[in-house]
Amino acid sequence: MAITLVNPAGLPETDVYRQVSVASGTKLVFVAGQVAWDADGATVGEGDLAAQVEQCYANVGTALAAAGATFADLAKLNVHVVDWTPDKMPVLLEGIARASARLGVTPAAPATLLGVAALDVPEHLVEVEATAVVD
Repeated sequence: MAITLVNPAGLPETDVYRQVSVASGTKLVFVAGQVAWDADGATVGEGDLAAQVEQCYANVGTALAAAGATFADLAKLNVHVVDWTPDKMPVLLEGIARASARLGVTPAAPATLLGVAALDVPEHLVEVEATAVVD
């Protein structure tokens, strides 16, 4: 496996991601920020953050597969959420859990959560970008 995920002593452990990823592969995969579009470009889950998070992660999975990668190859995720407030965390985690169940994976790569004022169109509430490394 090209990615080893680590929670070093001295840093807090979370259930959602690991603090560090160590990449030893040779092929880098950069996935553009994925929003809650289906294959036809229609927004999934308008007004529903959990549904949009689930669709974003599904789209990341599709993009990774096209490059010969899986969630196990993820080195880093960046999650951008419109008008972020900490009270939205349970809904965000629900969306990740639904995506994990749907895809049969546990996305645990290091992740950064960023609150943003807006995304490409008003109906998009979240965008997820990914970097993977493959042997």
